[in-house]
Amino acid sequence: MSSALPPQIQTTCPYCGVGCGVTATIDKGRVTAVSGTQDHPANKGRLCVKGSALHETLGEHGRLLHPQINSCRTDWNTALDVVAAGFSDIIKRHGPDSVAFYLSGQLLTEDYYVANKLMKGFIGTANVDTNSRLCMASAVAGYQRGLGADAVPCTYEDLENCDLLIMVGSNAAWTHPVLFQRISTAKQQRPEMKVVVIDPRRTATCELADLHLRIAPGSDGFVFTGLLRFLSEKKCLNEDFTAAHTEGFAAAMDCTQDLETTAKKADVDIGELEQFYRWFARTEKTVTFYSQGINQSATGTDKCNAIINCHLATGRIGKEGMGPFSITGQPNAMGGREVGGLANQLAAHMDFAEENVDRMARFWQSDSIANKPGLKAVDMFNAIDSGEIKAIWIMATNPVVSLPDPQRVRAALKKCELVVVSDCIEKTDTTVCAHVLLPASGWGEKDGTVTNSERCISRQRALLPAAGDAKPDWWMICEVAKRMGFAQHFAFTSPAEIFREHARLSGFENDPLSNARRVFDISALATLDDEQFEHLSPIRWPLPASCNGNQLSTPLLNDNRFYTANGKARFIAVTAQMPQLPTEPLPYTLNTGRVRDQWHTMTRTARAPRLLNHTDAPYLALNPLDALSTGIGDGDLVRVKNSQAELMMTAVLDTGQRPGEVFVPIHWSAQFAAHGRVNELISSVTDPHSGQPESKFAQLTLQLAPVCCWVHLISREELDVSVFFYWVKIPVAKGWRYLLAIRQEPNKESHNSATNILQTLNDFLLPSTSGLQRIELTNTATTDYRALFCQRDQIHIAAFSAVKRNSLPDTARMNALLDHQVGADSWRLLNVSGSGPGRIICSCYQVSESAIVNAVRNGAKTPAELGRLLRCGSNCGSCIPELKQLLHRTEKSTEK
Repeated sequence: MSSALPPQIQTTCPYCGVGCGVTATIDKGRVTAVSGTQDHPANKGRLCVKGSALHETLGEHGRLLHPQINSCRTDWNTALDVVAAGFSDIIKRHGPDSVAFYLSGQLLTEDYYVANKLMKGFIGTANVDTNSRLCMASAVAGYQRGLGADAVPCTYEDLENCDLLIMVGSNAAWTHPVLFQRISTAKQQRPEMKVVVIDPRRTATCELADLHLRIAPGSDGFVFTGLLRFLSEKKCLNEDFTAAHTEGFAAAMDCTQDLETTAKKADVDIGELEQFYRWFARTEKTVTFYSQGINQSATGTDKCNAIINCHLATGRIGKEGMGPFSITGQPNAMGGREVGGLANQLAAHMDFAEENVDRMARFWQSDSIANKPGLKAVDMFNAIDSGEIKAIWIMATNPVVSLPDPQRVRAALKKCELVVVSDCIEKTDTTVCAHVLLPASGWGEKDGTVTNSERCISRQRALLPAAGDAKPDWWMICEVAKRMGFAQHFAFTSPAEIFREHARLSGFENDPLSNARRVFDISALATLDDEQFEHLSPIRWPLPASCNGNQLSTPLLNDNRFYTANGKARFIAVTAQMPQLPTEPLPYTLNTGRVRDQWHTMTRTARAPRLLNHTDAPYLALNPLDALSTGIGDGDLVRVKNSQAELMMTAVLDTGQRPGEVFVPIHWSAQFAAHGRVNELISSVTDPHSGQPESKFAQLTLQLAPVCCWVHLISREELDVSVFFYWVKIPVAKGWRYLLAIRQEPNKESHNSATNILQTLNDFLLPSTSGLQRIELTNTATTDYRALFCQRDQIHIAAFSAVKRNSLPDTARMNALLDHQVGADSWRLLNVSGSGPGRIICSCYQVSESAIVNAVRNGAKTPAELGRLLRCGSNCGSCIPELKQLLHRTEKSTEK
């Protein structure tokens, strides 16, 4: 890459499926700032706090910089030879189905394309799946069953132009903040626009809702099969549309249930349910916007089709401001599906029908095309466990955290004959299981394309040279392919070459006038030269060659013609079901999900310390009534247990939780917490149609975990805290912060004595603090211990312990210690009485809860006023729902 970089480069965000355009400012070989690209159709200049902190996640710290074999550094030629020889030998001994690739929505489309071409086109197995299986597979299967193709029939403009927006199983305020802000703006401009949120939890998204249906977990299917019955009974169907453009309506109606039964199954007020149904019945411009609360279910595909059925029954699809809209979780989940990233598909939206296998063989000029579906994610790792799969290449993902039952996944990889992992981070829960590690280019170094949730293809451009010896994933795959004997088919020298072949394939034998046409067609882009590819602007498919690059000439659904053999959409007969309970039901139901400022398993977001100021540790949210009945207080350590695993998490009391239900975030791994992998509590139950795991439902017990001492510690160097039974590690600007707990041992009075606890702390700290100046305060009658360990004018380590967690200094005070200049009065830092500024609410401008509360008490009455005073909420807007909550809560307390 030329060293004469322009001052700004336009690229695409690597986080969620919104696909925001990012403008990066480059100065002296560094990305110094990022901002939203003003004319990008996805975000129109907006960025969420994660996107705004992208430049803070760059740098070589923690990067995988060189190839490794069995933890020893090696060169690329040696590593690639080992991978190619290993795969070739295993295939020769056991056949092509003995190997697998596990891919990621973090890959670019060009990476995905060559991975699928190698495995499905030349090795001859479809054992290629992706972590998109964990978030999008049920939505894909639902679209395929109902509409005939994996084609999202909506755009982001529909979210702004609809008159009724139903947000089901989606906390978009936190998971897709930029879209949520677009929706919020639309509602401000048109207050008559109705928003309904269907979710067991009261989340930040509910702050925008006119109606929140707080349904029983997993009852979504009943809500929409009940809606179909209601629409029929009230004669609100579009019978002309259904007669001309659909089939299967009668069978779908036979599986519905009445209003009373639906309200009972969903455990909601019948009046509120009927209100929602009436709004839907009378509002033509309706969008149903759904995400993981629908997809991550053993009946997720049926739930998707229950939603689609309601839109087909009313003809609300394929027109402005209406349709069933599944929002993608990852930046390139859709791009991966375009090239066959799922085990049950070939490239270019083709399945394994005989004519498609033949078509692929002729296009790729190969006689080794896979002719049947491969193993989906959960089944793939089960096959590794059983020895059926003996080699796997894992790219840009962390399945030891993200898959259900990660202990089994880890054990399977430990038994596997050859595990190859390509990643940009050296140490993850998955990389430690690898025989071969390949250093991959990360965001800011990669070059290619991604496709967002509304089918918009955008360029992700390199901003900087790759760190160390890192290489693009497509390059690694092509080099391995060459060593396996397929050189002429993988002679790509750039992402542009790969993209052109991908675009040609999309139009190959794809007649736009045939009922057998494939909706995914970007053949208009197949003739782009390198310069045109470099400057490609965001553009939405379909883009057949006949449109000459004018996307407006090719609507997704032309004349209501669907992508089935007869051109008609299909109603699916859905029998709604509740989640399957264990043989002996446990008292609490678990829900999982994301928090506002973190992403997946934190390998990127944890590199930006300010993103951990809002939520810095895994937690268990439960209703205060449940806390009261179990003796659990806010901040207490809780033992969370079922037949699969036992974890420890701190409690957060949340009136937004229904009694009997708890919530735990998904992000923490063994790199950041002793008990952070919530998927250890999740079984490997999957949807029979999509193979997607039921990741949002489990049952468990709760019990107060006895703690005799809490420790809050900050250090400039990373420490080994594994001696503690509970620990959380939090990256900070100049080091690491830790929350630790010492177990209360039953019937061991001497072990739990203050003297022994203090001795445990001293033994732990001694190796790291030897030779440092000490300023300490010890209470031998209790476990209270406060110490600063200094060298010259800097604090290197600070440690505080106490019986009660709320007696420790808060996050802000701890973080400030590494900025303190040691002097004669530094002993005053050992005084931790009084409350600090509290939790950070606005991550963009680091505005604390106490500052916001004080501003409200001094007269601020709206988020806009808070923004003018403190700047909070004035950038990405992610904190606005919490600002509203604080305004309401503070005003109520002031009234009292």
